[in-house]
Amino acid sequence: MINTVLVVDDEAVIRARLKGYFEKEGYRVIEAEDGEQMWQQFSRQHVDLVMLDINLPGVDGLSLARELRSRSDVGIILVTGRDEAIDKIIGLEMGADDYVTKPFELRELLVRVKNLLWRMSLVKKAQQETIAQLECKDDVIEFEGYILELNSRKLKCGDESIKLTKAEFELLAAFSLHPQQVLSRERLMQQTSHRNQDVNDRTIDVIIRRLRNKLHPELFVTVHGEGYLFAAKVDN
Repeated sequence: MINTVLVVDDEAVIRARLKGYFEKEGYRVIEAEDGEQMWQQFSRQHVDLVMLDINLPGVDGLSLARELRSRSDVGIILVTGRDEAIDKIIGLEMGADDYVTKPFELRELLVRVKNLLWRMSLVKKAQQETIAQLECKDDVIEFEGYILELNSRKLKCGDESIKLTKAEFELLAAFSLHPQQVLSRERLMQQTSHRNQDVNDRTIDVIIRRLRNKLHPELFVTVHGEGYLFAAKVDN
């Protein structure tokens, strides 16, 4: 399968350089010089990964990254001439998966693209496995007085409804499908929509902390050096 990369940059020389290099490496490359052209390309064809320049005319790359992430799970690598930590942090918070600074080495960028596409494939595979497991089970999983409705993504405790974010639901579903088992952070990361390799462990820890605040905290046991164990007795 040939991956499609969309290069969004207002500098024609950079677009041509990236297009020539990545096509030689076996990728299909399409171009856009601003946000309007980017959305046009997106509407016409499937895109696996976007190389998005921050400093674009009109709508800037950070705003485009945020809107992209709200609409799609496409891979996003931000490209910028600024080498400031705050820019990287903001970019990642906007939903980007990675960040490179101009001038960049094409070989380094190629490695980043390959790594991101690989991580995306792992997430997709894990999510497909989870969906298959869910389809084999009833719509409802019960544990320790809680009722987790898989299809509607709702959690109840008695008459009380407990709101869960997408990431919290994904992790809780993974735990409820594997009770009394130690799940590594890496495996848990593959069950969520998060892909950024710089925040893997911290992301999982934060989601676990939020789940402990919303449910009985003793349900989520930390196994040092290995991961987490869901201590509930599950009925489904």
